[in-house]
Amino acid sequence: MELNGIVAKMAEKVKQNKRKIVLPETEDKRVLKAAAIVATEDIADIVLIGNKEDISNVCNAEGIDMPYDKIEIIDSVTDPKKGDYANLLYELRKHKGMTIEEAQKIAQDKVYFGTLMIKAGDADGLVSGAIHSTANTLRPALQIIKAAEGVKNVSSFFLMETHKKELGEDGVLIFSDCGLIEFPTKEQLVDIAIESAESYKMLTGYEPKVALLSYSTKGSAKNEAIDKLNDVLAMLKEKNVDFEVDGEFQLDAALIPEVAKLKAPGSKVAGNANVLIFPNLEAGNIGYKMAQRFGDCLAIGPVTQGLQKPVNDLSRGSLVEDIVGTIIVTCMQVK
Repeated sequence: MELNGIVAKMAEKVKQNKRKIVLPETEDKRVLKAAAIVATEDIADIVLIGNKEDISNVCNAEGIDMPYDKIEIIDSVTDPKKGDYANLLYELRKHKGMTIEEAQKIAQDKVYFGTLMIKAGDADGLVSGAIHSTANTLRPALQIIKAAEGVKNVSSFFLMETHKKELGEDGVLIFSDCGLIEFPTKEQLVDIAIESAESYKMLTGYEPKVALLSYSTKGSAKNEAIDKLNDVLAMLKEKNVDFEVDGEFQLDAALIPEVAKLKAPGSKVAGNANVLIFPNLEAGNIGYKMAQRFGDCLAIGPVTQGLQKPVNDLSRGSLVEDIVGTIIVTCMQVK
C-alpha cells in the first residue's frame, strides 16, 4: 500500500522513533493486513494479541504476507505476564469492588490485556474497534490509563484529508467530537476545542484555526443553542488560548473565503478554518461520514485525545488504509 498526503508525512516522522503498538483484534483480516503493512514498512513495532496458530490460519486463508520476524505475537491466555497484569488491574480497580479472581479473568480479555501492557510500560499505544464497540475499546482505557493531568474531559476527533487542497490547511482538517461525548456541555465544548487545536498542531505542524459550527452564522438565527456557542467562544477568549477561534459559523462560512466575506467579514477564522467543532455527537458523526462517503475524504479515527497514553477506537466500517492511518496517528500521540 502506498502512503500519501498527511499519512505519508506522519509515517516518516514516526519511523525516526519507532513505537510499540498493540493490536488485539487479530480475528479480523483488515487488522492483520494493516499490521503486515506497518511492520513491513518499519513504521512501528507491532504486537498482535492472540493465538499464533489462529493468526497464521487467517493470514494463510486471506493471502496476507505477514512478516513474522518483525512482529510480536502474545497470547493473553498463556502469556507469563498475565498474572502481573491481573494484579495490576486488581490494584487499580479494587476500590470499585473488583476481586482478584475477577481481575484474573478480565485481564485475559485481549483489549484489557493490551491496555494493561501500556499501563505497565510494555507497549506505547493500542488500536482497536474494528470488531469491538467504542465502549468495549475505551472503557478499559478510561479505567486503566485514565485522563492526562489537567484534562477533565477525554474526547475524540477525526483527522480528515480531502483532495480539495484549498480547504483547511492543504486539505487537512480535524472534525471533533465525532465519537465520544454525546451532548457536550459548554465546559466540555471548551475542552474539546482546546484539545482538538493541540492535536491538530501536533499531528500536522500547522497552526490551528478553530471554528464553532452551527446552522447559523454570527447571529443569523437566535435560540438557546446559538447562545450556548457564544458562551463557549467567550469562555475560550477568557482563557487566552494560543490559537485563533471564532463562531458560530455555518460550515460554508467556516471553510469558503467568498462565503466568509459575506457572512462573517473581519473574522480571522471564517473561510480559513482547519479545526471544526461540532455542537454535538450526532452532528459530528453525520458530518464526518458524509465527508468520507460523499466527498471521498480520508477519515482517520475516531482518535481519542486527553488520555495519559494513546488508545484509539476504530470505526467498525474501517478500511485497511484507515487502520494503518490510525496506527500512525497513535504513534504520533506517544509522549
